[in-house]
Amino acid sequence: MIAVIGEALVDLVADASGSLAARPGGGPYNTARTIGRLGVPVTFAGRLADDSFGRLLDAGLAESNVTAGIPRLSAAPTTLAVAGIGHGGSAEYRFYLDGTSAADLEYQELLGALPPDLTAVHVGTLGLVLEPIATSISWLAVAGLPAGALLMVDPNCRPAAISARATYLIRLTRLVGRADILKASVEDLAYISPGQPAEEAARGLVSAGARVVLVTDGPRPARAFLASGEVLAAEAPKIEVADTIGAGDSFGGAFLAWWTARGLGPSDLAEPPLVHEALAFAAKVAALTCTRIGADPPRAAELSGPLII
Repeated sequence: MIAVIGEALVDLVADASGSLAARPGGGPYNTARTIGRLGVPVTFAGRLADDSFGRLLDAGLAESNVTAGIPRLSAAPTTLAVAGIGHGGSAEYRFYLDGTSAADLEYQELLGALPPDLTAVHVGTLGLVLEPIATSISWLAVAGLPAGALLMVDPNCRPAAISARATYLIRLTRLVGRADILKASVEDLAYISPGQPAEEAARGLVSAGARVVLVTDGPRPARAFLASGEVLAAEAPKIEVADTIGAGDSFGGAFLAWWTARGLGPSDLAEPPLVHEALAFAAKVAALTCTRIGADPPRAAELSGPLII
């Protein structure tokens, strides 16, 4: 069982006329839905609000075969992000965070939400920024995970939401030291290690403790930097882009789903052929996500060949 920890929010996506459409979102929420749609058991350990948007988010989990791990609803309103679509379908975000539901998760409740058959944990995005959930995730990664559980970290850096960059980077460094997989876009790497080439920044994260660093770069090949020093690459399929909302989340979710479905664990990350196959699968799932509006990851039936073997 995979547990995905972090925020669920509603993306208010603006079109050219300025009209807004409400769509379920949040990096970890999108990741959990990707895993569930691919047929792999997953729990979403994030707080939902007791409002109409919270009910929309809860319905999105259910229709994607995701178990809601935090049953208590927050009295705070749902966290919001206003997304404008820029050049090439990329999204630009403004967040409405203060006093909202995504932050509302203390450590003991998070610990109690983890399933007994836990094999892997995914954390990231605003879950590494907002309090108290960010501190709860840090404690879990350092002391709360069962032995042998794989940890995947996706910083998915949102500079507009990070008020104290230095504090954020200290927390991220601690997580990297425990991470088995770190997934980052080239934009994330530029924020984490400004002025460094992406390759150098990725190798630095491997040196800091991550067993494998996965790097996405839009339509260019995705890469995996291994602890051995080997670098693998997988081409992104050629597609017509509707928008890129949720593509990185789908990539990370697909990699972890592929890995877990085969019963693989942290030690198997030293096997380049396995990592390369998972990398190629993740690139395919992310590309399919880009062919639809909003974070709408594909289901297993849309992919050629079964996921679970």
